[in-house]
Amino acid sequence: MRYDAAMDKTGTPSSREHALLAAAAREFATAGFERASLNAVIRACGMSKSSFYHRFDSKQALFDRVVDEATALLARDLAAPDPAGLAGPDFWPRLEAFVAHAVAALAKPAWYTGLGKLFYLPDVPAGRSAAMRRLLAGVDRWVQAVLKSGRACGAVRDDLPASLQAELAFAVLQAMDRWSVAHMDAMKPAQRRRIAGQQLATLRRLLAP
Repeated sequence: MRYDAAMDKTGTPSSREHALLAAAAREFATAGFERASLNAVIRACGMSKSSFYHRFDSKQALFDRVVDEATALLARDLAAPDPAGLAGPDFWPRLEAFVAHAVAALAKPAWYTGLGKLFYLPDVPAGRSAAMRRLLAGVDRWVQAVLKSGRACGAVRDDLPASLQAELAFAVLQAMDRWSVAHMDAMKPAQRRRIAGQQLATLRRLLAP
């Protein structure tokens, strides 16, 4: 299925596509995958059923489209640093700056900043969704590359096998992210910044020499 017609010249969703994806993201995040209603999504975005089913032939296809588009837009706004550029004496301060930027970006109202809620839906295991697998693989590659740069410049300990260290770091990051997603709505901006800083400090204590 091609979606090029739903994009504007900048590569971002058109207003109609934006409304559809936003409605779908809300429905999935609220009802879960199994209980999500395609009819509710269609009504919410004011689209005809024929137009909807011309774009998507299943709930899974819609879900994967939401995750793929949310991932792309969120990655654009987060602007994660190139791991190779982190190497050096400012490795940890640069990561701190990125975390501060990410917290500010996630505070902006946008439908795709709720990606975490979709990621941790109990009825959508990552193995079932191709989009989830792509997202996990991309994050895992970035974490491994960051650790490689940190080890090369002495900012990250090298007394563990690199593969084991990457698995540990990824597991800790997922636990932190899962907790943050579950509690984000109850926290004020200052609390979010403080918790994010404490999480990075915890990760640094785990990884630094």
